Amino acid sequence: MLFKSTLAAAALSLLALPVLAQDTEANPDASLYFIGIEDGDTVSSPLTLRFGLSGMGVAPAGTEKEMTGHHHLLIDRPPLGEGEMGEDELTSSLPSDDNHRHFGGGQTETSIELEPGEHTLQLVLGNMNHVPHNPPVTSDQITVTVE
Repeated sequence: MLFKSTLAAAALSLLALPVLAQDTEANPDASLYFIGIEDGDTVSSPLTLRFGLSGMGVAPAGTEKEMTGHHHLLIDRPPLGEGEMGEDELTSSLPSDDNHRHFGGGQTETSIELEPGEHTLQLVLGNMNHVPHNPPVTSDQITVTVE
C-alpha cells in the first residue's frame, strides 16, 4: 500500500512539472541582448559573444530564485517559438545540440567557431530547468556574416 501511495504521489508531481515550468515568471520589462555585435555585422571565427541582461539576474541552472535564469544561444534556427515545435517550445526545456547552446553555469560570455557564411544568433533566458520564462525573455535574432 505504501508503494502505491508513493507511486501515485510521484505521478502527480510529474504531472505538475509542465505547469510549474511554464509559469516561471519573468519581469515584463526584462531585456536580453548581445554586447558589441549587431545585426548585419561581418565577423571572424572564433567569435566572442558577450550576453547582456537587464531587469533580471543570472543564476546557474538548478538555482531556484525568482527573477533569475541562465543564457541559451540559438544558432542557425528560427526565432524562439517559430521552430519545429512552434509555440510548444515556449513551455518545454530547450534542447542541447549544435543549434542550442546552454550556459547553465551562469556564463555571460563565450567563444564559438562558425563556418564562413551567414549565421543567425538569438539569446534566450531559461529558468532553472532550461524552460523559457513567461513572458519569454529573448534577444532580437541577429544575422552575422563570418569571413
